[in-house]
Amino acid sequence: MKYDCGFTKDNYWYRYRTGAFLVYDNKMLFVKSSIGEYYYLVGGGVHLGETSKKCVEREVLEETGMKAKACHLSVVCENFFKGYGGIIDGKDCHTIEFYYYMNCSDEEINHCKTQTDNGEELVWLLLDEVKNAVIKPAFIKEKLHEIISLVQTIHIIEERDR
Repeated sequence: MKYDCGFTKDNYWYRYRTGAFLVYDNKMLFVKSSIGEYYYLVGGGVHLGETSKKCVEREVLEETGMKAKACHLSVVCENFFKGYGGIIDGKDCHTIEFYYYMNCSDEEINHCKTQTDNGEELVWLLLDEVKNAVIKPAFIKEKLHEIISLVQTIHIIEERDR
């Protein structure tokens, strides 16, 4: 059995996770949350002993069916928020998130599912639509063009949803 890097202590919940910037044909892939009216990036918890790069490639394959390759680390985010729904409801959450820019080929796009392994909808949003959508964490839409056009890592501390 594989274990995610994370723990719960009292009212605190911590997790080490990855996320994928999958851009294709002027669109970006998001997951439409089943517990709120917002979108988030495909990704998930890093397993103990797993690198963040291997994790994001594994998560993209599991959730979308695509064998996308991580090109470079785009963002390291220290994310603090109040949990909403499920096992984190009401908890003070702290995640360390490694977001990778990823390449997907024409062939791989044909393998992209319409739902994640948890049954949430996968949605390709036009890059111009992202600015008007509710995206979590919020920095994604605010810094999107900088993130997808640069090949350097940005460090972000996100505290607005505490």
